[in-house]
Amino acid sequence: METETTIDTPYINQERSLLEFNRRVLAQAKNPDIPLLERLKFLCISSSNMDEFFEVRLASLYELCKDPSARTQPDNLTPHDAIEVLSDVAHELVDDQYHTLNNILIPELEKEGVRFLRRNHWTDQQKEWIRNYFIKSLQPVMSPMGLDPSHPFPRLLNKSLNFIVSLEGKDAFGRSNGLAIVQVPRSLPRIIKLPPEATDGSNDFVFLSSVLHSNVSNLFPGMTVTGCHQFRITRNTNLFIDEEEVDDIMSALEGELSSRQYGGAIRLEVSDKCPKNMYEYLMDRFNLNEEQLYQVNGPVNLHRLNAVPDLAKRPDLLFEPYSPRQLTVKEAKQGAFKLFTRNKAPQTLFDQIQQRDILLHHPYDSFTPVIEFLQQAAKDPNVLAIRMTLYRTGEKSAIIDALEKAAKNGKEVTAVVELRARFDEDNNIIQANRLQDAGVNVVYGVVGYKTHAKMILVVRREGEHLRHYVHLGTGNYHHITTRFYTDFGLFSAHPEMGRDVSKIFQQLTSLGDTKNLQVLLQSPFTLQSGMVERIQREAENARQGKPARIIAKMNGLQEQGMIDALYEASQAGVEIDLIVRGICSLRPGVPGLSENVRVTSIIGRFLEHHRVYYFENSQGEPELFCSSADWMRRNLFSRVETCFPILDKKHFQQVYTEGLAIYLNDNTGAWQLQADGSYTQKAPADGEEPFNAQRWLIEKYSS
Repeated sequence: METETTIDTPYINQERSLLEFNRRVLAQAKNPDIPLLERLKFLCISSSNMDEFFEVRLASLYELCKDPSARTQPDNLTPHDAIEVLSDVAHELVDDQYHTLNNILIPELEKEGVRFLRRNHWTDQQKEWIRNYFIKSLQPVMSPMGLDPSHPFPRLLNKSLNFIVSLEGKDAFGRSNGLAIVQVPRSLPRIIKLPPEATDGSNDFVFLSSVLHSNVSNLFPGMTVTGCHQFRITRNTNLFIDEEEVDDIMSALEGELSSRQYGGAIRLEVSDKCPKNMYEYLMDRFNLNEEQLYQVNGPVNLHRLNAVPDLAKRPDLLFEPYSPRQLTVKEAKQGAFKLFTRNKAPQTLFDQIQQRDILLHHPYDSFTPVIEFLQQAAKDPNVLAIRMTLYRTGEKSAIIDALEKAAKNGKEVTAVVELRARFDEDNNIIQANRLQDAGVNVVYGVVGYKTHAKMILVVRREGEHLRHYVHLGTGNYHHITTRFYTDFGLFSAHPEMGRDVSKIFQQLTSLGDTKNLQVLLQSPFTLQSGMVERIQREAENARQGKPARIIAKMNGLQEQGMIDALYEASQAGVEIDLIVRGICSLRPGVPGLSENVRVTSIIGRFLEHHRVYYFENSQGEPELFCSSADWMRRNLFSRVETCFPILDKKHFQQVYTEGLAIYLNDNTGAWQLQADGSYTQKAPADGEEPFNAQRWLIEKYSS
C-alpha cells in the first residue's frame, strides 16, 4: 500500500480518506474470522462504495477542473492534482477487489460447495441447459445494435452491463458492420443458479456475462463473432439545480432525475481480455483517458454478487441471526416502553414519556416503538398536531402510513421532506405526493440547505395545557437501515427540548428566524460554533491544569474549523479520542500539532452511524450530546441539523458506555489512523483478551 512519505499539509484529502475507508471495508472480505458469505457481502459493499466514489466524488472533482482557481477542502489541492493521486489509489483498490474475489473468496467458497462455474469447465449437461436458458429467457429481451451510419453508438445507461462485439461477414441486408453493442436489461439477474437437472452441485452458479458470451453468436445469424467483451460506463450522477431560479423544486428535480442516468462519463470498466483497439474505441466514444480505464478480471459489477448469499441458502456461512430487543414489562419498570399499572391496564407511550425520557439504541433495540409512537398519535383524540422531518424512509414505510392516517383523522400533520436525499430522490417524491394526497402539509425545507435533522414533534392537549412530545435521533426514519445502522433515538417531554424543536419546525415551514434555542444546537447557525466553543473550553481547562477530555464519535470529520480547534486543544494538553468511521481529514499523532489525538475507525457487522460528543467540563458536569450531524463542512454549514443533550443521568451513562467507551476498548474491529493517512488494524496485546464492541452489545441486549 502506498502512503504519503512526508506531511506537507496538516489535513488529509477527504476523497483519499474515503478510499482508505473502502480499503478497510474490503479487508473484511479477507478476514477469516467472518463467515464466508458475509465476506462476500463486504466485497459487494466495497464495489458499491467505489461506484458512488466515481459517480459522486470523482465526478465533482472533474467538474471543479473547469474552475482554474478551485481547490479541495481542507487540504488545498488543485482538482487535477487530487484526481491524479486518487486515480492511482482507486486502480490499486479495484485490482485488490478482483484479487480478493478470484484468489480468496471463490476458492474458499468452492470448498464449501458454492461454486462459480467458468465457461471452459462447463459439462455438456451444463452447456445444454445454459443454451436453452439463453434462448428462452435472454435472447427475447436482447437488442443487439450493429454500428453503422443509420445505427449510431447507442446512449448507454449509467452502470449498465454492455458488450462490445466484433463481427465478420455480412448481415441479411449485405452490410458489413464490424462492431455491435449488446445492452443487457437491468431486469436480468447477473448471477444464475443452476437447477438440479443441470448440474450435480447444490450451489452452482454462472455469471450472466458468461452465458451471453458463450451464446452471443445466436444474436448475429449469418455472421461470425470474432470477439465479445463486457464493459460498463460510470457516469456523473450529481444533480445540478439552481434553487434560486426554479419556482417548483419538485418539478425541477423530477426533470433532472430523468437525465441523471446519462451524465458525463467518468469511468470505463472492461474485461481484461478486451483488445486494445476495442477499449480505445470505447474510450474515444466516451471521451475518456487512460487513468479513467479499469481493466478487470471478472464481472464488471461485483455488487450484483450480493444475490449469492440469498440464493445459496447456507445459513451456516452467515452471521447468526440477530433479533432486536423488544421492550418488555420488566424493562418498562426500569424506564423502557410499555408500562403496566397494578390493574394491568397498559398506559400509552405518552404516559410513559411523561414520567421520564426514553432512550433507544438501534439496531440492538427494535425500531417498533418509533412507529408505535406515530400510530398512537394518529388515533389519540388529544393529539392536535404532528410534525416530522423525512430524509430517507424507504418504500412501504409504516411511518408514511401513520402520517397518512393521522391526516385523515383530522390531525394537523406537517412533513418536511428532503427531496434531495442522494439516490432516494425518486422514492421521496413518490412519498411526498402520497402524503399531499392524504392532506398532509408537505414542505421541502429551505432553499440551499438540505434538511438532515431527525425530528418528530407531537402536540397533545392535556387538561388545560398543551404538551410537546419529541423524538430526536442520530439516524433516518427508515425501517430497513435501522436493522443494521447503529443509532440512538430519544423520546422526551422535556419542556425546553419541546419548545426548541417547535421553533425549528416553525423556522422550516415559515422561514422565520429561530433565536435563543435553550438546549438544542442547530446547523447552520449554532452547532459548529457551539462545538468549537466547548473544544476551546477543554483547551483552557488543560492550560489551567484542570481535567480536560474530549471523546467524539461520528461518520466523518473534514471541517477545517473543527480540526483546527482540535489541534489547538491537543497542543494545550487535552486528551482527545475520535471514533470516525469514514472520512477523517485530521492527522493524529503529529508532534507539535496533534500528539494527544487518537483516531479510531470501527468496521463490523453493523454500520457505525452514531454521532455522539462528550466534553469533560471540569465544573463537575460533563456534557454529552447526540446529533444528526457529522463534523463535515456540509453538515455544519449547508444543512439543517440538530444536536441534543442527554440530560437523564442513567441515559448519560448508557450513551457514554455504549456509544463511546466500549469502542475505545475494541481490539478486533478497530483500526487506528496514522499520521500519513493510512490505517493499521488493532489486535489484542500479549495476554489481552479479544474484545469486539458490537459483539459485546449483541450479547448485552440478547441477555
